[in-house]
Amino acid sequence: MHHDPLLPPVVARALDDYRALLAEHGITWGEPPIGYVRMLSFLRFPDEAYQMSGDTDLDRAFRDAVSGREVPDGLTVLRLTPGGYILEARASAVLSATPVAGVLLVDSARTTSATVTLDGTEHVIGPGGARLAEFASDSDLRCDGEPVDLSVLTRAAVPARLRLRAGFPCRWSVTSTDGQGWWPDGVPHRRDYHGVPYFHGDDLTVPVPAEPLLVRVTRGMEYELAETQVVPSPWRETTVELTPDRVYDAAAKGWYGADLHVHLNWAGDVVAAPAEAAVMQHGEDLHVLNLVAGNVAGRRVYDQEALHHWAGRDLPWSDAGHVARMGVEYRNDLLGHVHAFGLAAPPSIYHTGFLDDADWPPNGAACGELRELQAVLGYAHPFHGPVATPGDVIGAARRDCNARALVVDAALGLVDGVELLHFSEFSGTVEVYRRLLGAGNRLAALAGTDSMLSYTRQDTVSSPPGWERVYARLGGPLSAEAYAQAVRQGRTFATTGPWLELTAGGAEIGDTWCLAAGEEIEVVARSVGPEVERLEIVTASGVAAAGPGGELRTTLRVTEPTYIVATASGGPHRRSLHRRVYAHTSPIYVDVAGRPVARTEDVRWCLDWLALLDQTVRTHARLDSPSQLADHLDLIEKAAQIYRSRL
Repeated sequence: MHHDPLLPPVVARALDDYRALLAEHGITWGEPPIGYVRMLSFLRFPDEAYQMSGDTDLDRAFRDAVSGREVPDGLTVLRLTPGGYILEARASAVLSATPVAGVLLVDSARTTSATVTLDGTEHVIGPGGARLAEFASDSDLRCDGEPVDLSVLTRAAVPARLRLRAGFPCRWSVTSTDGQGWWPDGVPHRRDYHGVPYFHGDDLTVPVPAEPLLVRVTRGMEYELAETQVVPSPWRETTVELTPDRVYDAAAKGWYGADLHVHLNWAGDVVAAPAEAAVMQHGEDLHVLNLVAGNVAGRRVYDQEALHHWAGRDLPWSDAGHVARMGVEYRNDLLGHVHAFGLAAPPSIYHTGFLDDADWPPNGAACGELRELQAVLGYAHPFHGPVATPGDVIGAARRDCNARALVVDAALGLVDGVELLHFSEFSGTVEVYRRLLGAGNRLAALAGTDSMLSYTRQDTVSSPPGWERVYARLGGPLSAEAYAQAVRQGRTFATTGPWLELTAGGAEIGDTWCLAAGEEIEVVARSVGPEVERLEIVTASGVAAAGPGGELRTTLRVTEPTYIVATASGGPHRRSLHRRVYAHTSPIYVDVAGRPVARTEDVRWCLDWLALLDQTVRTHARLDSPSQLADHLDLIEKAAQIYRSRL
C-alpha cells in the first residue's frame, strides 16, 4: 500500500486496518448494528433518519422515506410490478469504459415474493418489500431469472478538461446541466448538505464532458459564492479563473473560527487520511480544526493512533493562520457526548455504555480527567429537538445521545461550553443553554459540525468541516492554547455563516458588567451577511429588542442580575449548509450590587432536571455495582446543592 512518506507508520497501519474493514464489511466497517448508519453511503440522508433507525426493516423504511420524491442522484430504482418491472435511473455521462458505481433500491408492489439476482447473489423480496444493494453499471442484474438492461445507466460523452484557478485554496463545484458532478482524478466524490458536489484546492485539472457546465467556487463562510458557465473544448484543456469575494475578514478583527467536532474516520464509504483534512481546512480557510478520536458502536476508537502520535502538538499542515489538533469525543449515549480540544495527552477512557458496558464512570469523571489534560470541553450535539421542560429529555430509556448530564457538569464547572450549533435541530439546545445561564452557570456558545471525512454524501455529515463555526476573540496571534483560553473566557459566538457582534456599554462578549440597580446601558448588536433576516437582543427575561439584519440598538435599565446575548437568524440560504441560518453569542454578564444572575425560575428548572435524572440513572443506567450508582448520585447531589445555594 502506497502511503504519504510523511505519515507516521502507526497512523499508516491504522489506515490500512480501516481499508481492510471497509473492504470486508462495507459502510459499517464491521461495527455492531446502529440502525441508520447502515444507510449512510446510499445518498444524502433524509430528515427521517432517526425515525428510520428504530425500524427493524431498514430497507423498507428507507424506501418509504424517499417515496414520492425525485429519485436522488446515484440511486437506481427497480420497481417490481405485478406484471414485470420498471427501471428508474438518470443516465450518467461517461468519459471512458470504466463502470459507474451506484446504489440499487428494489421496490416491490407485488403481493407475492420475487427473486432478484445481483452479480450471482439471490435476493428474495417479500410482498411489498424492499432491498438496497450497491452495484455498478456493468453488474449482472436479473429479475425472476430475466436479465435487466442496464445500458440506460450511462451515455458516452466527448472528453475535455477544465483547469481551475482562484489564486488560493478554495472549495470548487463542477456540474453538468442535469446536476451530475465532476471531480479531479483520485478525489472522493463528495456532496454537501444541498447535494452539491465539491472538492478543494487550487490550480486543479478536472476531466469533464465537452458540454455546458456550471463552475462554482467559494471558501468557507467568510466568502461569497462565485460562479460561471463554460463549454469546454473537446479533447482540450480549458482554463477557468474564478475568485470568490470576501463577505468579512474575522482574523483582521482578532477573531478566529473553529470547528471543534470533526471526525477523520468513523466507519463510512471511504477511508480518510490526514492529508485530506489538510486540503479541506485550507480550502475552507478554517482557522482551527479539531479532529476527534471516537468510537462508533463498539470498543474500537477510530483515529486513536493519530491522537497518540500528535497529542499536544499541532498537526503538520498548521501555519500562522490555521491550527489543527487531534482531540477526543467522549461518548455515552444515555448521558451525552463531550468534545475535547487542546488536550496535552490521550485520556484513559473514551466511552462508556456501549456493547452492554457499564455507564460508568459518570460523565463528570471523564470530564475531570480531560480537564486535567488541559482540554477545553463542550457538550456535543446536546439535544435534537425542542425542549420545553426537563421531562422532554429526562426519564426516557432511549440511548439517543441527549446531554442528560449537562446540567450536572455545568454546575460543577466541568465543561466550558455547549455546542449551540450542531448537525441537528438546535432550538432545544438553545433553550437549555439559556436556562443554564439564567441559573448562574457560565458557559460559552460553541459549534461543532460532526462532519465525517469518511462519508461522501450524507446530508450534514459529508458537508465540509467549518460549515458551522465558533469564533473566538483571541487578542493576539493564533495558537491552540490562545484559542482554548478564549473559549474558557467565553469570548465566542457560534454561527452558520453570519458575522455577529455584541456590545453593552463598554463591555464585549465574555465580559462582566458590575452595575447598581436602576443603571442604564446601551446594547448594540451588529450582523454582516446577506442571509440575516432578523436580529435579537435577549436577556434572562426574554427578548429585549428585535429588528432586521444590520444593526440593532436598545437601552436596558438594569433592575436585577442578568445576562445579554444576541442572535441573528434567517431562512434557508445558499451560504448556509444547515436547515436555516442562525448565530448566537456567548453572554455579556451583568452583576447587580455584586450579585450574579441566578433566576429562581431557571434554578428550579435545573433542580427539576436533576430530580428526574436521579430517577433515570437509578432505572435505566447499566451499572455493575451499588458503588457505581453511588458515584452518579453523588455528582447529581453535589450539583443540586450548588443550585439550591443560588436560590
